Amino acid sequence: MQTFRPGHDAYAEEISGFQTSVATQPAVVAAAETADDVVAAVKYAAEHDLTVSVQATGHGLTAGTDGLFISTRRMTGIEIDAGKRTARVEAGVRWGAVIEAAANHGLAPLSGSSPDVGVVGYTLSGGFGLMARRFGRAADHVRAIDVVTPDGELRTATPGSDLFWALLGGRAGFGIVTALEFDLVPVTELYGGGLYFDAADLPAVLRAWRTWAVAAPDELTTSIAVVALPDLPFLPAPIRGKHVANVRIAYLGDDGDQLAEPLRTAAPVLLDTLKRLPYTDSGSIASDPPHPHPYHGTNATVEALNDAMLASIVEHADPETVLIIDRLGGELARRGTSGVGWDKAAEFVVRALSVVEDGVDAIKNAHAKLFDALAPWSTGRLLPFLYGEHSAAELATAFPAGDRARLKQLKAKYDPAGRFG
Repeated sequence: MQTFRPGHDAYAEEISGFQTSVATQPAVVAAAETADDVVAAVKYAAEHDLTVSVQATGHGLTAGTDGLFISTRRMTGIEIDAGKRTARVEAGVRWGAVIEAAANHGLAPLSGSSPDVGVVGYTLSGGFGLMARRFGRAADHVRAIDVVTPDGELRTATPGSDLFWALLGGRAGFGIVTALEFDLVPVTELYGGGLYFDAADLPAVLRAWRTWAVAAPDELTTSIAVVALPDLPFLPAPIRGKHVANVRIAYLGDDGDQLAEPLRTAAPVLLDTLKRLPYTDSGSIASDPPHPHPYHGTNATVEALNDAMLASIVEHADPETVLIIDRLGGELARRGTSGVGWDKAAEFVVRALSVVEDGVDAIKNAHAKLFDALAPWSTGRLLPFLYGEHSAAELATAFPAGDRARLKQLKAKYDPAGRFG
């Protein structure tokens, strides 16, 4: 295991991640290659009274540290058991690598919109992906978690244990996960892509998408993103440099063109990329930016989208903010999760995301205007979409009151010194 301290040539690179708005200046960095390295690092932190933080890819980083920083990006082992339809992956693995490995066996993971996101962070935050309405969250399919707890012990948490429950959806504070074992699904392709409309047509597109999404079968997972696209040559000419409303579709059925037809009449279509895709190309549906950048975001879950809410969303759809609305429901509403509770009443989540340029205060104020307007109908927040630094009070809103109380008790049990963030 390599270690780095401030002033070391590789120090800055080692602590860098995809999220660059969260500043961190750890006293020491431990670059773990094995679970034993993580054990040694955690014991070192205890001996030297250091706080502990961890990252693999740095997506979703919510706080900096001045203590011990454990990097797991070198832990990239993947094992596929085709007979059991399972994968076992180490802490530094990204979804793209699992997608490729599983595809060799006619299988797919319950990955999200970006193949560049780390598997462990995504799963522990309660992330849901391209097949969520059919199969539920990735967390709902975890079979075992290898984790180094704050006492420096490597344990395996399995369904039914309190540690397993806390880790799945509780994100951090209970240990450092070194490996996950989870189910794969027999999917090799889907119907996916997007319909792009001019943002000027957003009122009509939103109403049409809402009606269509409410009636959608569970095999369809969909969202709508309102985003200002850059004027860059790699983008198709019809949408280059434009503020667009992008309806995203991932559908497991065989009648995709017929299913999507009502949306094509909502407004003039600038670009239609819908087609049959191998699951290995599923990252093209959202085409999330692959390069590190500073960003901040929040969200609100709602049980329905009424006309007043749509009007507020349209009002706040400015080019400086990426707005995304995800259709929930389906298996997300039915499945009894093994981890921290999921808001089964939520049918949609409204998200706002902005690039940080001159601090986050202006961004927070702009986002607050939208979410204050949605507050009368909001049922809470989702942890995976709280991007950047947030207060403890904001983070608490991502958990039901009963879950917050239980998490507090388990935190005291597993991390009495409060060493883990």
